[in-house]
Amino acid sequence: MSRRFETISFLSDYGLADEFAGVCSAVIRDLAPHVSVVNLTHSIPAFDVRAGALALARSVAYLPEGVILAVVDPGVGTDRKAIAVEVAGGAGIFVAPDNGLIAPAVAIAGGAERAFQITNQEIILSGAGGTFDGRDVFAPAAAQLCNGVPIEELGPELDPSLLMPSAIPLPREENDTVIAEVLWVDHFGNCQLNVGPEDIPVGWGPVISLTLPDPAEPGVTVVRSAQLATSFGAIGGGIGLIVDSLGMYAICLDRRSAAGELVLDVGDQVVIAQGEVELVTTPVSFGR
Repeated sequence: MSRRFETISFLSDYGLADEFAGVCSAVIRDLAPHVSVVNLTHSIPAFDVRAGALALARSVAYLPEGVILAVVDPGVGTDRKAIAVEVAGGAGIFVAPDNGLIAPAVAIAGGAERAFQITNQEIILSGAGGTFDGRDVFAPAAAQLCNGVPIEELGPELDPSLLMPSAIPLPREENDTVIAEVLWVDHFGNCQLNVGPEDIPVGWGPVISLTLPDPAEPGVTVVRSAQLATSFGAIGGGIGLIVDSLGMYAICLDRRSAAGELVLDVGDQVVIAQGEVELVTTPVSFGR
């Protein structure tokens, strides 16, 4: 039995300088006037499917029941599929391109239960050109699902196991180290890693070492001491590795930008090891 929804949670890389996100919301309002649109963000970097997938994964546990509309779609106009994926016993339906964008969030929501390709021409709008599926395919499909149109009326059913997987990297252990990657840099300059508490060997800390890219010499690394801390204030003047609000470790500085001062960015490799950095000292003489 189909159900009506009251909320569409909307994420895209459309930005706010153009009318794209607003037009999608207008289409939803026209087709389903009862629906409230929650704009998660439209500031995903253009074409960055991985950044969109991470933002959606960070948000999904806090979204209300309804439709999750996600559009980061560098393959628009190609043979990539437009899909609707049902999760949580029908309490949520993801509407998105089949490019890995929703894969992590779907997994967090318990996995795909049913998936359908959006092909029904009675639902799709006949807009000019073929480069704005947010307006012509995804927004109307999301609106009609909220109106109670059964998901199976969108088009043919798909095998959920054949949907595009995520491209988010996993950490790995190598020679008594954990090799991580910066997944996300937030507004404050905290650098989230693809490492959670379960990825750090038991007994490590409170001081660890971080091997980071050397900002002064491309291709060269530098080793810095850091501490496993529980809050920004506990870091003091050094570097901290803190479990953030999403349960992942982040490289942080207290009231300063770790990304700015350590010159870290998304995709940078970070090697975590136990123990302090061994300091090299040089004796000096005073006087003449």
